[in-house]
Amino acid sequence: MFKKILIGLVSGLICGLFTAGGGLILVPAFLYMLKMEPKKARAISVFCMLPMVMATAFFYGQGHFIDWQIGIKCAIGGVIGGILGAKLLNKIPDQYIRIAFIIFLIYAGIHMLIQS
Repeated sequence: MFKKILIGLVSGLICGLFTAGGGLILVPAFLYMLKMEPKKARAISVFCMLPMVMATAFFYGQGHFIDWQIGIKCAIGGVIGGILGAKLLNKIPDQYIRIAFIIFLIYAGIHMLIQS
């Protein structure tokens, strides 16, 4: 139980600081620390992200950091993308999802290094 709470605590802290934590922290932690199957790890990660993101958004909103026009439009696209992604998850083998995720992380890391 302690390990699960610790995973949530670290993920929430990273979500609050960097607005990342679900897929970047929870999925690998569930896979390697809790030995979950990949699709179950992703599903539980999404479930955990909702309250984490709502808490973070509340405090960002309090600080007047949210542009509601942009946020609402992106949220609409995010809901549609989330539905499509969840449907695709059942059709794509885990190894391809893992490869795509690794490529995305490498791209994002390189992009962040270049932008710094």
